[in-house]
Amino acid sequence: MPELPEVETVRRGLQPVLEGATITRVEARRPDLRFPFPEKFSQRLTGKTITALGRRAKYLTMDVEGGPMLICHLGMSGSFRIETADGNDMPGIFQHDRSKNSNHDHVVFHVVSAGGGSSRVIFNDPRRFGFMLFAEGPPDVHPMLAGLGVEPTGNTLDGALLASLMKGRRSPLKAALLDQRLIAGLGNIYVSEALWRANLSPLREAGTIAKPGKKAQAQSERLAEAIRSVISDAIAAGGSSLRDYMQTDGSLGYFQHSFAVYDREGEPCSKPGCSGHIERIVQSGRSTFYCRTCQR
Repeated sequence: MPELPEVETVRRGLQPVLEGATITRVEARRPDLRFPFPEKFSQRLTGKTITALGRRAKYLTMDVEGGPMLICHLGMSGSFRIETADGNDMPGIFQHDRSKNSNHDHVVFHVVSAGGGSSRVIFNDPRRFGFMLFAEGPPDVHPMLAGLGVEPTGNTLDGALLASLMKGRRSPLKAALLDQRLIAGLGNIYVSEALWRANLSPLREAGTIAKPGKKAQAQSERLAEAIRSVISDAIAAGGSSLRDYMQTDGSLGYFQHSFAVYDREGEPCSKPGCSGHIERIVQSGRSTFYCRTCQR
């Protein structure tokens, strides 16, 4: 399932086409995806101007003039592509062929930009685990967004805040970092990468980085910086393309070529001076990759 950097990459790909554009028509080609489409889904969006395209955790959000806000999740195989008025895909770097099977084109947004250009934004989802829902009231009370933790981007997540979130927690550090009520949008891949960068074991108790003293303070600060940097680097690289995930221009993210530990079981640790090898263990039914030599 795409993680925060992939969703942010999709947002940035859609933003130039959608923000400020007017929706002239919406085709919902089936009654549901993971959930049924909201009542009068197409009618309520048609004729509206898109004022902002945002992201909260792993959700895309679309603000339209006069409401309602649209909340979109890509699910396991959902992707957007953009077609210009002449029917051509918008070009992009690292271009790859992608499926254009119209049987999986479930939603088509017809939009006209402020400059008058027409485009189609097509949501394709073979497995139909994605969804589109309306937020009728304040977004932070919607069931999908309520209770989400701090975003792991920018400078909001620092060592002190991270320590306060982990304080007293006896669960494994990796499990705590995956708790969306604490930090919103972190997923399996990037938690493994951040823990490696911070030299911290995924198996240690989460609360150990919140204990009094300079050692724990340094650990929480190091981990906060590692989380921010790995997310930032992944966004800059266009995210990671695993299985079905693709960007809006049809290109594939390439941060997977920079993985230090994820999916590298048995390979030597690439940290300078470390003689260890990457191991794979299972935590809460999910693969964890780490180096027990340099991650303590």
